[in-house]
Amino acid sequence: MILFGTVMNAILIMIGSIIGRFLGNMPEKMKSTVLSIIGLAVAMLGIQMGMETGNFIILIISLVVGAVIGEWIDLDTLFNRFGKWVESKIAAEGSNNIVEGFITASLIFVIGSMGVIGAMDSGLRNDHDVLIMKGIIDGFTAIILTSTLGMGVMLSAFPVLIYEGIIALFSGLISKYIPEEALNLFIQEMTATGGVMIFAIGLNIAGLTKIRVANLLPGIAVVAVMVGLMFPLQ
Repeated sequence: MILFGTVMNAILIMIGSIIGRFLGNMPEKMKSTVLSIIGLAVAMLGIQMGMETGNFIILIISLVVGAVIGEWIDLDTLFNRFGKWVESKIAAEGSNNIVEGFITASLIFVIGSMGVIGAMDSGLRNDHDVLIMKGIIDGFTAIILTSTLGMGVMLSAFPVLIYEGIIALFSGLISKYIPEEALNLFIQEMTATGGVMIFAIGLNIAGLTKIRVANLLPGIAVVAVMVGLMFPLQ
């Protein structure tokens, strides 16, 4: 089953969110401190990912052009509308928790090399080990995020399911038409560009900034375009 690893990743995020829900009844003062620490830890993860870039020109251009496109489309507003729509359907908690949890967790779980590599392993070799390992990591992360940001974190399982599922299903075409060197460069620069976004997420969680990180997402597509220009299709 090509999508087994993808489905397991999504399920483990949901399980982690459910567990985290039961840990959410902590005093507000304690929750605020824990949230700040989580933010700093996420920021450190972003720095580590960002340092993987081998070409700062690709990194900078991708972020700047991606930000311009994202602000023009206003993806952040679209994410917020979706979160508020979900909140109106379940009416379980404040929309701010739903929206913040959904956006934060989605960006953390989707951006990174493990999702791409793992999904391609699932599609090409029917090997789901990388995605299952990612699911375990995401599950523990979901516990922590849900305990402070609420059940909006659980909704992030759906973007993960769609994103990794598409890569797994089309992995044959990807490996056929994209040179291995180009794919490796894309994964490297995508991880670095995503790392800057995750760094911004960490600062937002810690309450230090209010960056509209969702509006930076087109930067990932810009990375793909730039790599494609450097390596024409086979």
